[in-house]
Amino acid sequence: IVETVYGRERAAMEWVLGRQALDEAMKRLDGRDQILHVDLKGRDPDDGFTEVPYEKGALFLRTLEAAYGRQRLDAYLRGYFVRFAFQSITTRQFLEDLQYHLLNQGGSAVKVPVKEWVYESGIPAGAWRAVSEAFVRVERQARPWVEGKAPLSSIHASGWCTQEWLHFLKFLPADLGAARMAQLDHAFHLTRTGNSEILCQWLLMAIHNHYQPAYPRLREFLTSMGRRKFLRPLYEELAKTPEGKRRALAIYKQARPLYHPIAVATIDEILGWPAN
Repeated sequence: IVETVYGRERAAMEWVLGRQALDEAMKRLDGRDQILHVDLKGRDPDDGFTEVPYEKGALFLRTLEAAYGRQRLDAYLRGYFVRFAFQSITTRQFLEDLQYHLLNQGGSAVKVPVKEWVYESGIPAGAWRAVSEAFVRVERQARPWVEGKAPLSSIHASGWCTQEWLHFLKFLPADLGAARMAQLDHAFHLTRTGNSEILCQWLLMAIHNHYQPAYPRLREFLTSMGRRKFLRPLYEELAKTPEGKRRALAIYKQARPLYHPIAVATIDEILGWPAN
């Protein structure tokens, strides 16, 4: 859908960012929660609410497309929606259907290890990987400033979309320092951005680099935003230092009653709530 509406370049950017998010999740999750066919017996179903079914599942389908071709995969998906309209199916039923209607319909030179994708942790070695030329251009602009060889004004970012901004910020060194953070903020007004995706990444950098001018905005964001996608990384970053954890607990005491129970369970664990 992204490719149809916004074009192939934007789709490539989304794929790269999605893979980055999946790789980060894999570092954080236990092996049992890296599996598409996750076993939740004896567990709260909310424990299985991770990036894995979204990002790993999407990557699995994109790997199938790379192996069997878009035309054949599209035909399979159209048939799938007809065969299972208005009903739920099990993983076993899906795999049987996939085997019969796609995998058995003429071999591919590239064999996709379907069972490894579905039943094992991690990401199979042969997973398809996206390349974004737009991100290459962003890096080409950013690198001279990062290396101290060009002024910040050499970066022309006025036409960047959200995805390019995210890649730019993630491309910068983790230990940027408060002074260079201030340069970025003065040039691009990142602390006051209204884009939650960009703001979350910027605030992560602000926490890590002790960029105090962004702290009021951090409190404002954490007390007005309810999406766990944004809350978890910010609280995790705050919790890495004693000072940050004290700040996180003070904010969380105010914000906790406003959060969804799934977010509350996650942040409680991160901060050891209730605090001793």
